[in-house]
Amino acid sequence: MWSPEDGRLARRDGATTWTSPWCEPGFALADLVASWSVAAPRGSWVEVSVQAPDDGTWHCLGRWASGRGSAHRGSDVGDPEVATDVWRPTGGADAYRLRVGFHPSPAGRAPLLARIGAVASAGPVRTATSAPSGGTEPVLDVPRLSQMTWRDVGGAGWCSPTAVSMVLAHAGRLPPGTDTASFDVAAAAAEVFDPAYAGTGNWSFNTAWAAGLADHAFVTRLHDLREAEAFIAVGIPLVASVAYPPGGLPGAPTHATDGHLVVIRGFTDAGDVVTNDPAAPTERTVRRTYDRGAFERAWLHGSGGLVYVIHRDDQSLPPGGTGGAW
Repeated sequence: MWSPEDGRLARRDGATTWTSPWCEPGFALADLVASWSVAAPRGSWVEVSVQAPDDGTWHCLGRWASGRGSAHRGSDVGDPEVATDVWRPTGGADAYRLRVGFHPSPAGRAPLLARIGAVASAGPVRTATSAPSGGTEPVLDVPRLSQMTWRDVGGAGWCSPTAVSMVLAHAGRLPPGTDTASFDVAAAAAEVFDPAYAGTGNWSFNTAWAAGLADHAFVTRLHDLREAEAFIAVGIPLVASVAYPPGGLPGAPTHATDGHLVVIRGFTDAGDVVTNDPAAPTERTVRRTYDRGAFERAWLHGSGGLVYVIHRDDQSLPPGGTGGAW
């Protein structure tokens, strides 16, 4: 993750812009997802873009503004290389840089960038089920929330903000004046709603919202469940993106899905995955344990192992991140 001191500031089209240094991941990337932490006073917003070395075009990865129903928040449309929150450069790219445009409020209050980064990915995911690490990772006490209790007002599509809210509750960082018992999932959904996507599943927007409540939040991709075990061992639950065909995840409340977010909260002694699945019909049934192989396939083949990492300053990330995943 970069901070503003790592790049350069300039003026462009009436707005201040910050441009990161070039980043060389060491391979030709196939896709990229950005994450940022921005304090945006009411009426202000930022635009995040990415560029490849041999491409003069800046590709917009999103316009972010805090608050429910902001008119300035939304992903870009019309760029064939950007699918909502994912940049897929034509022909790949061996380096990239990010740019943030700062747009002040009508009262002149400018947004402040704390951190920004991206996860770049390429290559196939593993096909063999990973062996459990053999440790004694705890099953974390993550409060349970069901998106389906809000079905009548749109909750069937709110898996991402519901999962994020559960992790924020575990970290003690729900919005001021709320707790798990009284938490309004509809309010969380309004904080991350992407009108261009017409939904609440924008990965970058969900972590941007979480970063404003916890100290850190970002999107990354893990290689397998052994890396997820390392996060559980240090007390950090993960929000994981899965997808699976009919019957692909036995015991799941959803028979099939082309994209769904769940919380990884621990592992059994046999290495199976203990989750909070927000698609469960009630909060009492949110806790689900999934077969390790079935879950890993749904996760790695569904999203390339994508997770949200949300943690406080006093929660250190696990050592040994491979390939720059964290």
